Amino acid sequence: MKILRVELKNCYGIRYFNHEFDFQNHPVYAIYAPNGIMKTSFAKTFMDMSKGDSSKDLIFPDRETKRIICKDNNIQIDKNEIFVIEPYNRKYTSEKTSTLLVNQVLKNKYDIILKEIETKKKRLIKQLKEYSGLARKTEGCFSEDFVHIKNGFFRSLLRIKDEVKSDNFLYLATIKYSKVFTPKVLAFLSKDEVKNQLRDYLDKYNALIESSTYFRKGVFNHNNAATIAKNLQDNGFFEANHALNLLGDNSWVKVDSLEDLEKIISDEKEAILNNEDLKSSFEKIDRKLNSNKELKAFRDYLLDNLILLSELDNLPLLREKLWLSYIQKSRVEYDDLITEYEKGREEIDKIVQKARAEETTWKKVVNIFNSRFVVPFRVSVENQEDVILNQDAPKIQFSFRDSQGRKIVQENQLFDVLSNGELRALYILNLIFEIEARREGLVDTLFIIDDIADSFDYKNKYAIIEYLKDMAKEDYFKQIILSHNFDFFRTVSRRLLLDRACKLNTVKNANEVKLIEEKYQNNPFTYWKKNFKRNTTMLIAAIPFVRNIAEYSGDNTNFIKLTSLLHIKDDTKNITISDIERIFKEILKDVGSLSLPNPNQNVLDMIYEEANSIVLQADEIIELEHKIVLAIAIRLKCEEFLITKINDDNFVKEIRKNQTRVLSDKYIQIPNSDKFVIKLIESVNLMTPENIHLNSFMYEPILDMSNDSLKRLYASISNVN
Repeated sequence: MKILRVELKNCYGIRYFNHEFDFQNHPVYAIYAPNGIMKTSFAKTFMDMSKGDSSKDLIFPDRETKRIICKDNNIQIDKNEIFVIEPYNRKYTSEKTSTLLVNQVLKNKYDIILKEIETKKKRLIKQLKEYSGLARKTEGCFSEDFVHIKNGFFRSLLRIKDEVKSDNFLYLATIKYSKVFTPKVLAFLSKDEVKNQLRDYLDKYNALIESSTYFRKGVFNHNNAATIAKNLQDNGFFEANHALNLLGDNSWVKVDSLEDLEKIISDEKEAILNNEDLKSSFEKIDRKLNSNKELKAFRDYLLDNLILLSELDNLPLLREKLWLSYIQKSRVEYDDLITEYEKGREEIDKIVQKARAEETTWKKVVNIFNSRFVVPFRVSVENQEDVILNQDAPKIQFSFRDSQGRKIVQENQLFDVLSNGELRALYILNLIFEIEARREGLVDTLFIIDDIADSFDYKNKYAIIEYLKDMAKEDYFKQIILSHNFDFFRTVSRRLLLDRACKLNTVKNANEVKLIEEKYQNNPFTYWKKNFKRNTTMLIAAIPFVRNIAEYSGDNTNFIKLTSLLHIKDDTKNITISDIERIFKEILKDVGSLSLPNPNQNVLDMIYEEANSIVLQADEIIELEHKIVLAIAIRLKCEEFLITKINDDNFVKEIRKNQTRVLSDKYIQIPNSDKFVIKLIESVNLMTPENIHLNSFMYEPILDMSNDSLKRLYASISNVN
């Protein structure tokens, strides 16, 4: 962006604004805008643009609104190129925080390894979902059942590696996890009476196994037998004309086919499960399963899968057995995944270690904040490797410090203990995340910065300015910095080495707002000294400056004399221009050749003449020196009126300080004092300082005063006089 053209009409109080910002020679503009001129309205209009919202006039919404914000060759600026920085927004958080933690090289290596693992993992999860009947949360259930955490999937897979090698659990592979582990079934099975009946069933079942012709408890039961039959079939045992000898009732039974073996196993199994005593034991449980629809469904499922009954006495173990049966049934998918995972795990561990030590842009942000801003807490990121590698949201950690120690606190706790300035610093942290993300992405951005340093102490204010200076180094960043604080405006202008054309003041009249070049780029007093002879306004405006120098240097005589030109004293009407020339020559060592015209003219008359001339000027712009002259003239006129009305010379002579205020208080005590005049005097006290202490470091208050307000106040106090 080289050129920015902004034309606004009826946007949040801005009647009309038209200006072209030329960024070709310098990427930053600083605008001084006293409160009520245009600053907030300007920023809000750009905020609308950045959000894709329309702008309007809140007071007169029916008025036609115009908003043209274009860059080079009248191309409308894209909303993503605008970033408005408000003075403070507690709720603001950058959406780009996590991107700052990504080291793309590490991320790419990690992703390549994970891609193959993830592909094979999805295949296994698909099988587990099908066998378990769980439509969702399959991975989390599997993990919790083995390692008691939701994100321990691979830990669980590695834990069962040896158990998977056998086929000991395949007999349960047809059982659906989702049919057993439902809230109502689990509640039913947890009842003591049901547990006792299940234990009774299991005792009888084990006794029948012990008395079986072929089965033996814990050694060879129908589950083992079915597994053995499958293995023999898979390995072509009977096709090779081999045979088995089974020990029956003290005799051997030869089995030379799979069909015969399966029939023996099935008959023996049926004999056990259909035992009348065992069935009677089941019926005690069965009667309790008719209480609701879900338990009835479980009862029907049990009747179709009676083998499940013997497993219900140990539900945690059953969970594991079911998962193992599904894994054994998905052996190919499991083996592929484990092989791929173990192959990449060592490399992943190395990458994670690098990620933990990585100097990311996030750390740069943290270092900027911790080193530059003075707050009672330090910032760090708690889960850096997870953010870099797993795209987790960063967990920002705040270490709060005081004289007694330190403690890790949550961000919401900070809002309860920090001062307003410290909270604003926290806001700055979030802004830096956004800015650095745009810097990393080389994003062309126009920053509209609205009084970002408001309410900060000087150290933090300077930290912000230094950061703005860093931003100005990027070709793709442009800044328009708005402030109602003249000191901040002046400091930004100096620190960022702004060109004369980039330091602007705002001027507002009834119809429009204009930006004009700042007249006094440095110290106005230096400029005035060169023009005392030909510019009466500058000569008068310099009086409070020179008075301060006299006070600081211990020149009490000249200090008192110049004070008589800021307050009505006995000698005020007798001070001439020649007196001013003499005092200035004595105090200001570089004006020795000063020769002022009209040396016999009374200075008070000169002040009033100059003030009258300023009030009559049609120009909408009145300079700093004009405002100072008006402020001095207003107070002198006010004091003349008050002294006349009080009519007590001794009282006036005894006033040693705060003369205008003391006279005002005395006038208010006079019976039947004019209420209009009292209000007018109150305005004088508000708009002209008690003591006009002006110097090269502090003249912002009078700059902030409205031109029209000063003119109207001078005219009003003159009419009263």
